[in-house]
Amino acid sequence: MLRSLTRFFRPFVDPAQLSLALDGPPRTADQLLALLHAFGMRRIERCRLTRNRAVMVSFRDGELRVHQGYLDAPVDVLRAIVTFVEGKTAAERRRARAIILAHPVRRQDHPGGAPRRAPRTHPEDDALAAGLADWHLAYNLRFFEGKLREIPVRVSRRMKSRLGHYTAASASGPAEIAISRRHVVRHGVDEALHTLLHEMVHQWQDETGQPIDHGPLFRAKAREVGITAAARRAVSARRARKLSREDALRLTAARVA
Repeated sequence: MLRSLTRFFRPFVDPAQLSLALDGPPRTADQLLALLHAFGMRRIERCRLTRNRAVMVSFRDGELRVHQGYLDAPVDVLRAIVTFVEGKTAAERRRARAIILAHPVRRQDHPGGAPRRAPRTHPEDDALAAGLADWHLAYNLRFFEGKLREIPVRVSRRMKSRLGHYTAASASGPAEIAISRRHVVRHGVDEALHTLLHEMVHQWQDETGQPIDHGPLFRAKAREVGITAAARRAVSARRARKLSREDALRLTAARVA
């Protein structure tokens, strides 16, 4: 109810009065979203609180993901979140991002008082990760003029529904690309490389100060590098099998004509 009323009366809402009406800082995702709407947020319809220290603030397809440590963030940080989403220029979004990352997230926001250990590639997948990293370098040279940063490419054994994911740099760690091992096994090397290039387009968005989404700029860049521009790619599963030595050799032979 609060969200709908706030959106209806958005031009007349004083954020300070809204915060006072909430009897202090927002406590839920809906209350936080209502406050951000009062500060001028337009394109976000849903908000989810997370405990993921790898990504403090991100948004995609109308959903904002915010670390719960930002519930008690000061006004300038909340306004920076709005600018990060709604900013018209890359410079605006870069400045907003710096303000967001400068906000300290308390350890007690995590169960047990400490952040979870950052996920790592399983030792048995090290060769696969190295091969994907070689392709990242080759694709960077071919499609991005070598301008993208060299970042880790991790193989994830936990990713089941997602094929890959790009994580922007934050106060708790560097940027990285994760590729699902299940995806490589079920769909093959060609599809895994397609996913890698998809995530590299997200990396390009991040490093050029654009929102990380599947909007018009993403779709245009995806077409430019020759991959499917859809946010979700339907791929046909093949019979699952172990990664062969030939797969590993092919992945490490990162030669793009």
